[in-house]
Amino acid sequence: MLEGQTALVTGASKGIGAATAKALAAAGAHVVLTARDTKGLEVVEEAIFAAGGSATIAPVDLSEPDGIARLATALGQRWDKLDILVINAALLPELTSVAQIDQKAWNKAMTVNVLATQALIANFDHLLRASADGRIIGLTSTVATAPRPFWGAYASTKAAFEMLLDCHAQEVANISKVRVAIVNPGATRTKMRERAYPGEDPASVKPPEVVATRIVSLLSEPFMTGHRESVNPAR
Repeated sequence: MLEGQTALVTGASKGIGAATAKALAAAGAHVVLTARDTKGLEVVEEAIFAAGGSATIAPVDLSEPDGIARLATALGQRWDKLDILVINAALLPELTSVAQIDQKAWNKAMTVNVLATQALIANFDHLLRASADGRIIGLTSTVATAPRPFWGAYASTKAAFEMLLDCHAQEVANISKVRVAIVNPGATRTKMRERAYPGEDPASVKPPEVVATRIVSLLSEPFMTGHRESVNPAR
């Protein structure tokens, strides 16, 4: 389904990122896995290899000023195009009232969730345009558009994240083949959700593989740039 295509997945060491990387590889793509956790990336890479897939790990801390530029340079030296960019990595600051937000933690979340998104688009734009069908998938959150008490720090970063992707989608609509989609995974069994809802039964929400399966399906569809959707909450 995705044979001959190259995909980059951020936050690929666990959760939705790891599941998406495995699903992309199973569909035939060569997947570049990036995250801060090198050991976690190696586990995902080994699982992809064991299943007969193809992957490369590229450990990067998205909060580092030059990390994304170095990653783009390295990929550009090996591949002449990037077909798929999945922007999944995100930081969840402490849930607290707006009046009590820790600005240091909020600044780091802004860096990873917003500034890194712009840097990914800027540094990989030429490789995405070089593809016959470049696609960007951004993973968002319900709180980006539905305000919720104590979620202000995280929600504000995801709202900005969505706005960047929406603007980019409109900017490329008539000048390139690059398409942009925003996907809201909804309640999903991840470490981030466990931190946010410590008393929740993990079995009560869908596993990340459900989201990954939908992302791979979407990538095979002729969706219009600016597409938005939420993943069916089926378990």
